[in-house]
Amino acid sequence: MEKTVSAVLVAAGSSTRMGFDKLSFDLGGETVLHRSIRAFAQCPQVTELVLVAGKNRDFVAQQAADCPKPVQIVAGGATRAESAKNGVLAAHGELVAVHDAARPFVSAVVITAALEAAARCGAAASAVPVKDTIKAAARGDGKTMPPDCAVCATPDRSTLYAVQTPQCFDRAAYLAALEELDETRARLVTDDCSLFELTGRPVQLTQGDYANLKITTREDLPCPAQRKETEMRIGHGYDVHRLVEQRKLILGGVEIPFEKGLLGHSDADVLTHAVMDAVLGAAALGDIGQHFPDNDPEYAGADSLKLACRVAQILKEHGWRIENIDATLLCQRPKLAPHIPAMRANLAAAFGLPVEAVSVKATTEEHLGFTGEGLGIAAHAVALIEAV
Repeated sequence: MEKTVSAVLVAAGSSTRMGFDKLSFDLGGETVLHRSIRAFAQCPQVTELVLVAGKNRDFVAQQAADCPKPVQIVAGGATRAESAKNGVLAAHGELVAVHDAARPFVSAVVITAALEAAARCGAAASAVPVKDTIKAAARGDGKTMPPDCAVCATPDRSTLYAVQTPQCFDRAAYLAALEELDETRARLVTDDCSLFELTGRPVQLTQGDYANLKITTREDLPCPAQRKETEMRIGHGYDVHRLVEQRKLILGGVEIPFEKGLLGHSDADVLTHAVMDAVLGAAALGDIGQHFPDNDPEYAGADSLKLACRVAQILKEHGWRIENIDATLLCQRPKLAPHIPAMRANLAAAFGLPVEAVSVKATTEEHLGFTGEGLGIAAHAVALIEAV
């Protein structure tokens, strides 16, 4: 697409239904308006941004201060349609992408699809298929159900689409449509595409995104998981135990035939202990010694896989999900390779993961001394967790 593009972000609303300026709502270190500006500033097709402001002009200017592309700020009008018109009149691009600044989650894919369609046919808008059955009934105020609201008809849902923004236009065609529209029909304009429809010009719908929600009322405010990029953390765990006689050798919940076992208060499963410490450390929730003290009789000879299940529950209660685990065993003897698939399966089950998300490796480290000559076994683990 070779045409120049101006993004017109309408940010002049009064937020009367919200009770405060919704464009200043914090999305985790970034306001609604700033995130909308960033979405278009990062779009390679966009050559300039036109921000339509109301009484919030100073705030709009402050939010646009770090925009890497040319920015204009113009005054809005008495209605949404007038504000959009003011923005388009000030724009210089051959194409204009009119967007509600209160839709901060618009993606580059959605923007590009609408722009490319507008370049071909003159007007396009992002949209998504309607999921709910729609009923035509008595006219209401758009806020609450009117009394005696009898159903008149049920339109075919397969022909219905919820229109979003951006709505993109050939700027010259947009201005020509404005000239053709008389005052009576101008009152019928409910969105930017209506201007083209009312003057007999075609409009094409392009694939939108259900995540491209518009913040209008308090119920539309995003949940914490939407307010910022997904938070992810990495944790490390390390454990080492001495090999002694008259103990079972348990690694990753697998009993391995050997003349010695690991010394410890529980079953001394050094692999599972390292993984638990990695998971807890990623969430800053202490270590296994804090949760399962080695001086507590309750944990004498405890099955470490059962403790791992409890650690997984602790993370869930604190709003974390384990994404993957990578662990390495360090020992001279015995040979562990044949037992690794079972270890992976046990750890995956304990932490509620698919086996593919758990890696276990074994290597020898003679120079460490403690693990050399079959004196002990050490384990190191790394865990990746994600906020939910």
